[in-house]
Amino acid sequence: MSLGTSPPDRPGGGLRHRTRAVREAEEREWLSPAATCAADTRGRDHDEPDDEHRTAFERDRDRILHSKAFRRLKHKTQVFLNPEGDHFVTRLTHTLAVAQVGRAIASSLALNEALTEAICLGHDIGHAPFGHTGEDALTPYVEGEWQHAIHGVRVVELLEPLNLTVETRDGISQSSWKNDPPPITAEGWVCRYADRIAYLSHDVQDAVRAGVITPTDVPARFRDAFGPPGPDWIDSMVRQVIGDSLAAGHVTMDPDTFVVMDQLRDWMFERVYLRDEARAHATRAVRVIQDLVEWFADHPESIPDAYRLPDSTDLQAAVDHVAGMSDRHALRLHDERFRPAGLY
Repeated sequence: MSLGTSPPDRPGGGLRHRTRAVREAEEREWLSPAATCAADTRGRDHDEPDDEHRTAFERDRDRILHSKAFRRLKHKTQVFLNPEGDHFVTRLTHTLAVAQVGRAIASSLALNEALTEAICLGHDIGHAPFGHTGEDALTPYVEGEWQHAIHGVRVVELLEPLNLTVETRDGISQSSWKNDPPPITAEGWVCRYADRIAYLSHDVQDAVRAGVITPTDVPARFRDAFGPPGPDWIDSMVRQVIGDSLAAGHVTMDPDTFVVMDQLRDWMFERVYLRDEARAHATRAVRVIQDLVEWFADHPESIPDAYRLPDSTDLQAAVDHVAGMSDRHALRLHDERFRPAGLY
């Protein structure tokens, strides 16, 4: 068979058309009682006609994937600021890992994979440049605490309106463990676990790759619980969530194992995230972000129209604009506006 020609017909035809209606019927038949069926969505802020080929949650997933905010994640920090090596995790590759882990869990628990994927793909869409340091830098300009999860909903509702379903937006805003109430769907809970599983696994590998730690530096209690650092950790943690959830009847992890994960997170903060070199980078990142926010607040005419909403103050528009920047864009703008004239 030459390229460009169709394969021979199979007896009875080689394809079936699984329309949206067919897939919604399959969800009702095959998904767990705890799952969220697309036909039962609480809807969108603005009603839309049903799509012939995709469920409501599949449309959410596709809209997030094709958004500008999602594309910018490729140049946003995960752990190491503006890394030069090809193999370091970025906010985009982290997000893709979370989506894969989330779908693996959802598939095994017969939950809605499309909703899980939509939430996982969108969970970091509101992240500021320079990782969690960016959140610290933006907090002084808002009431309470600036959070990427909450800002993510602002992005998909106002700054780049995607008209997502209630369930997807809730999963994004409540993807952070610090936010209460917890997600309204089992799929939102899956994203919480998938996020933690993904970043604990790949952040350790990045730290080893960067020479910050060695595999033998990882305390024995973590290796005993999850195996050697690397892909085995993801497999071990995913299996733990699946097994514990099936036993409990809802998405969860055994409390003792979850405590070990929390201890691993604390150890990573001590040895990797808040090490002296990281603190030095963080100080520079805070300076870059805050200088830019204050400059744009003083020069609102320089803020793109997409960030100048009718009810936004100049400061809010500046915060929205800077929060959406990639690391390299923020560094370039800061260099243009604050480099001493004639320095080079």
